[in-house]
Amino acid sequence: MPSPLISQADIDAYQRDGVVLIKGLFRDYVDLLREGVERNLREPGPYAAENLKPGEGGRFFDDYCNWQRIPEFVETIENSPAAEVAADLMQSERVQVFHDHVLIKEPGTSKPTPWHQDGPYYFVEGRQTVSFWSPLDPVTNATLRCVAGSHLWEKPVLPKRWLADTSFYPDPSAYMPVPDPDAEGMTILEWPMEPGDAVAFDYKVLHGARGNETAQRRRAFSLRLVGDDARYVERPGRTSPPFPGHDMQPGERLREDWFPYIWPRAS
Repeated sequence: MPSPLISQADIDAYQRDGVVLIKGLFRDYVDLLREGVERNLREPGPYAAENLKPGEGGRFFDDYCNWQRIPEFVETIENSPAAEVAADLMQSERVQVFHDHVLIKEPGTSKPTPWHQDGPYYFVEGRQTVSFWSPLDPVTNATLRCVAGSHLWEKPVLPKRWLADTSFYPDPSAYMPVPDPDAEGMTILEWPMEPGDAVAFDYKVLHGARGNETAQRRRAFSLRLVGDDARYVERPGRTSPPFPGHDMQPGERLREDWFPYIWPRAS
C-alpha cells in the first residue's frame, strides 16, 4: 500500500506525466522549514546566488547543498513523509538524498524562473528520480509550472546559465532548444498551493515559474531524491551542483557517505 498521502492514481500520474501534486507533504514541518530558510539566508553557502541583473526589481535568491549543516532541514528530511512518498512515486525500494535547494522571490520580483530541466545539470541519470518543490507561503501565480510528459522526450533541453543566458556546456547541438511551452501549446500543470503542499516532479520534467509580483514573499524548499537505478554519469563540464572531489566512476551508485539512504522499504 502506498503512503496515506498519495493514491495509486497519483503514482500512475507521476509515471505518465512526470509530475503530481502532493497535498500536505510537509504540513507538519512548515514552521521548521521557515526557520531553516532564515538560517540559510543569514548563513549562505558557497553556491548561494542572486539571480537578478542590475536594475531589476525585487530579489531572487537561491542556494543549495546546505542540508547537512542546517538542523531544521536535517530534521525535516529524516522525519517527514517525503522519503516514503518518494519511494512510492519512483517505485523504488530505497531512497537516497541528492541535495536540497532554497529559492526565494521577494515581493515585486518580476523575473520568472526560466524554463529548464534539472537533469542535464546533474551528474546522475536514472528513471527513478524525484524533486519535491514546497512553498512556505501560499502561492497562486508564482507557483511551479511543469510540462506534462516532458520527462519522456527523446532529447534533453539545453541547460543554460540563468543570468548570462548562455549554454552551460560546450556543445549546444547535443540538446534541444529551450521551448516556449505557452506559445507552443504544451500541457502545463500548475496548482495554487498552501504552505507544506509539494509538487513532485521527475528530474527530466521541463519546469519554470512566473515572477512574484505580489506583496507577499515566496519562499520555497526543494528536496531532490534518487532511487534504485540512479547512477553517476560524466557530463561535458562542471555540473550544478558540482560536488568536487567525489571520486565516483561512471555507472556507480552515488556514494552513501555523501548521499545517504533515508528510506529502506520494509520487506
